[in-house]
Amino acid sequence: MTIYKNIFSPLKVKNMTLKNRIIMPPMGTNFAGQNGEINEEHIKYYEQRAKGGTGLIIVENVSVQFPLGSNGTTQLRIDIDSFMPSLYELTERLHKYGTCVAIQINHSGASAVPERIGCQPVSSSNIPSKTGGAIPRPLEKSEILDIIMRYGKAARRVQIAGFDAVEIHAGHSYLISQFLSPIYNNRQDEFGGNFKNRARFARMVIDSVRAEVGPQFPIMLRVSADELLAGGNSLEDTLKLLEYLNDEVDIFDVSAGLNDSMQYQIDMMSLDDGWRSYMSKAVREKFNKPTITTGNIRDPQIAERILESGDADLIGIGRGLIADPNWVEKVENGEEDVIRKCISCNIGCAGYRIGLNRPIRCTVNPDIINENIYKNKMVKKQTNVVVIGGGTAGLEAAGTAAELGCTTFLFEQKAYLGGLAREISKLPDKHRISYFPDYLLNKIKKFSNFTVFTNTKPDVKMIENLKPDIIVNATGSKPLLPPIKGLLERIDKEGENLYSIFGMLKKIDEFKELDLQNKKVAVIGGGAVGLDVVEFFAERKAKVSIVEMMPMLGRDLDVVTKVSMMAIIKDYNVEVNTSTALIEVASDHFKVKKGENEEKIDFDYGFVCLGMKPVDEGLKDLQEHFSDKKVEIINIGDSTRARKIMDGVREGSELTLVLEKIGSM
Repeated sequence: MTIYKNIFSPLKVKNMTLKNRIIMPPMGTNFAGQNGEINEEHIKYYEQRAKGGTGLIIVENVSVQFPLGSNGTTQLRIDIDSFMPSLYELTERLHKYGTCVAIQINHSGASAVPERIGCQPVSSSNIPSKTGGAIPRPLEKSEILDIIMRYGKAARRVQIAGFDAVEIHAGHSYLISQFLSPIYNNRQDEFGGNFKNRARFARMVIDSVRAEVGPQFPIMLRVSADELLAGGNSLEDTLKLLEYLNDEVDIFDVSAGLNDSMQYQIDMMSLDDGWRSYMSKAVREKFNKPTITTGNIRDPQIAERILESGDADLIGIGRGLIADPNWVEKVENGEEDVIRKCISCNIGCAGYRIGLNRPIRCTVNPDIINENIYKNKMVKKQTNVVVIGGGTAGLEAAGTAAELGCTTFLFEQKAYLGGLAREISKLPDKHRISYFPDYLLNKIKKFSNFTVFTNTKPDVKMIENLKPDIIVNATGSKPLLPPIKGLLERIDKEGENLYSIFGMLKKIDEFKELDLQNKKVAVIGGGAVGLDVVEFFAERKAKVSIVEMMPMLGRDLDVVTKVSMMAIIKDYNVEVNTSTALIEVASDHFKVKKGENEEKIDFDYGFVCLGMKPVDEGLKDLQEHFSDKKVEIINIGDSTRARKIMDGVREGSELTLVLEKIGSM
């Protein structure tokens, strides 16, 4: 019996009955075909989450008007009847697992990108949906009425295609949000101005949908309950707006944020589990209707507590179900220790989709479509795999090998496993990163065919004695320290206040205890690591400056992290020096060059974060020693090239290809 009685209690809303309280909220994927059709891989992606026990899956937003209302590089469509057969196949497949299925209907308005839709976007007014976004044209009243009709027709198609409910998206800077929010809406007619007028478009959309689907088909409304921007709707404002929208809505999906506060819409890593549940509680208490809450919910104990306290009726786990489609099943079976928890990095999901126009991926789940299909093929002969390096890439490779039946040996030079992920997670705002090495270790320790050696740097002879068929080199990376005058003799040295990221992390507990107010902190390097250092010290009231050689900060960051970091820089008055190069290091200052001018940046604590470089010194010896033997040697992760966790994890999982190559599978 599960200990989570609230999570696993059913909920009936009109003619839809959910078997549990866990829902997958709508999240764009860029999986759709170029014309907006759903395909087999897309269906399999959702099917994995249904197999894993999810009570309700709300399929990602689907366009009610093409191309004007489309969102994303590729997006599902439901604006004409030809998309219904494949959507019906989706609902059929998911219903086999007892999962209810809804879909979110949407018009992107000003959030549409001209380069994607081929014309100027539309909105309530002529205000871009984000800073630097395209200027839209205001909709004429006749166009507004036409779009309202399209919402209704789309909802009817949703019903016929076999969905159990429909969700109307009224948040996150899309078209309905652009009417509701005073940030975007400066109309002077009956669709602008006071609360009632700003709610009028949404009200008419809801009525159009209800007229098409009938009285017993559940309608959900997703809202940004607090826009978390100056001049935007507060929670109190949204509660007033919902007074005009409450009728005919059966479930409120309570989210937060707009495009310019995206770190609260697609939660940044530092936000607590269920941080926005107070918003759903306020909506639930005022309107006495079921609410959905989302927001970094990874821990079933917190999900249970939110339900038990009455903050919400349904728990939305979005990125967490991308990371582990079997979250629900594992919780029900008491296997919480092997939940592959989302670390909220936002790189493969939001970063790939929004920033890079790629289909989504996941840092911690190397195959979000087929999940564990590789486990259907175990090794058919004795195969010994030796992995050198216990970071996330090495752990993923070792876990894959052991899970497939290989006799697996893992060597790690340090006393602990987890590599750079374990180190970076020492930063308070990055603590979620530790979830991943924890998961990998919990998974591996269940295998009797796995042996780990810590505090051990193996030599060639030691490895040869294990009779390897495959050697995986995953020795990681170390800070890049160029030969800049004064740097190498001072960094991470006793008596100096100059640190690499590793030097900082060794003293992280000391830094947490220091009174840093008004201390001067200078950071060289405006990439991900340098900005992590800025975040730590700025939040502790230090006077922080950052130096970056490129014209902009955070060039390699995902869109959510970049928005959050830029907000920190603004809120804490961080001094930014871009197009600036470090030329000399002293004990209490950096000498930098900006254009033709040399300047001095004083510090009490200085940090040099210029990236990482591979550590692969032993690889050549291995290759030479085993060159005449039947041993496959592969080099993965940062020891190939310093990159993101996701790259090494994918390469670790691809050990299956090597096993096939040598005939073990």
